[in-house]
Amino acid sequence: MTTVGMLYPGHSAEDEYPYLESILGDDVHLPVVHTSVGGPDETTTHEVQALLDLGKTERLLSGATEIAVKHNPDSVMWACTSGSFVFGWDGAHQQVREIQEAINVPTSSTSLAFAAALRHLGISKVSVSATYPEDVSRHFVELLGHQGVEVLDLASHDIASGEDAGELDHDGVIELARSADAPDAQAVLIPDTALHTVRWINELESVLGKTVLTANQVTAWYGLQLAGRTVHSDQLGTLFRSSPRA
Repeated sequence: MTTVGMLYPGHSAEDEYPYLESILGDDVHLPVVHTSVGGPDETTTHEVQALLDLGKTERLLSGATEIAVKHNPDSVMWACTSGSFVFGWDGAHQQVREIQEAINVPTSSTSLAFAAALRHLGISKVSVSATYPEDVSRHFVELLGHQGVEVLDLASHDIASGEDAGELDHDGVIELARSADAPDAQAVLIPDTALHTVRWINELESVLGKTVLTANQVTAWYGLQLAGRTVHSDQLGTLFRSSPRA
């Protein structure tokens, strides 16, 4: 059994992880522990200051300690894109390093999983379709730029919170994905773990005619990589069908 612990803020699309388990096999376990959110309404607000609070060390360490005790994971992922990329490239690495040092388990985050997936696939030109406001989305663009990834098209949809993003249905996700599709982009990135996408990744790739990387997909994939495990699937897009490029 390979166990990848998921530190997940709020309640929106965490049901994607049991679905991923059902696809990836009986020997893959992706338990979710919800990290604290804060604020008067306990929502994952898409604002920079709120996201910096969402990803602060004490929130993550509390969840990491719980997941380590309950599940003895082989790796741990901070399953939040915006709550990692708002800290910048160096800050995102420091964020996961603090968790790893505290629980002595390989750790990363969704933002860094996107970077790892792009390296794995040899992709350097992308489009980004984001649920966030423009100022938040730009932080993701900057993080990708640290790895030499060029964002050719960015669509920011100004959805107020993760909980609101989690309400988008199949047609809403397809429309969102289509909103940023530069012809020269090698892939379309959809960076929000609050968004339901994993059931439709193959369809998204068919509609767009290129690789699609989504937040919960890359989080599960990279968590497995950190655990020393490669799992292939024909139901989860190019990423889970691929072998690393030389």
